[in-house]
Amino acid sequence: MKRIVFLTGAGMSAESGISTFRDSDGLWENYDVMKVASIDGWYENPDLILKFYNERRAQLNAVEPNEGHKIIASLEKDFKVSVITQNVDNLHEKAGSTEVIHLHGELTKACNESKTEVYDIGVKPILPGEKAADGSRLRPFIVWFGEAVPMIEKAAAIVSKADIVVIIGTSMQVYPAAGLIHYAQKGAPVYLIDPQNVNAPSNVIIIREKASAGMVRLKELL
Repeated sequence: MKRIVFLTGAGMSAESGISTFRDSDGLWENYDVMKVASIDGWYENPDLILKFYNERRAQLNAVEPNEGHKIIASLEKDFKVSVITQNVDNLHEKAGSTEVIHLHGELTKACNESKTEVYDIGVKPILPGEKAADGSRLRPFIVWFGEAVPMIEKAAAIVSKADIVVIIGTSMQVYPAAGLIHYAQKGAPVYLIDPQNVNAPSNVIIIREKASAGMVRLKELL
């Protein structure tokens, strides 16, 4: 069975109603990105960060996987499928994908300050002043700017074994995630699904569609 690896970003979930991580004006849901998505922001104003991620977590109740998520999950019948996502939502899992790596953390989890204890919290809010078992502040289980990306080596190993690599809804400009394409085996086809004019290497097969329409097209090609 061939291995197919999907690298997904904000454009994957946009059709489900989740706004893309960063607009050109540096805002995310009208918040300054660096205030809510950096470790410095956490130390500066933890209550603001808790409020922001509580809102994002609550939003998961109102959104559903789109056709793109569902087609990716359905391919498990014919391929060994791995999903490596920059997204912190749970839409790949809701669609039925069984192997999902979240490079930037997960909204439905919380952790202690050192990230050595991780808790499943679903869509519950984290309250200001709430403590982890070790007495440190409970925080969102999110990888912020200024923090290491612990899953990147595992992700690179998975990409290096792929027979087919598909990139969806990410400009591949944010490192270290952007470097994953370079681990693809020589000769393994690489597809990029994105409605924007993305600057991609010449060997990449571009499908200029949103995630759902692009996945319909890709499934035909496969």
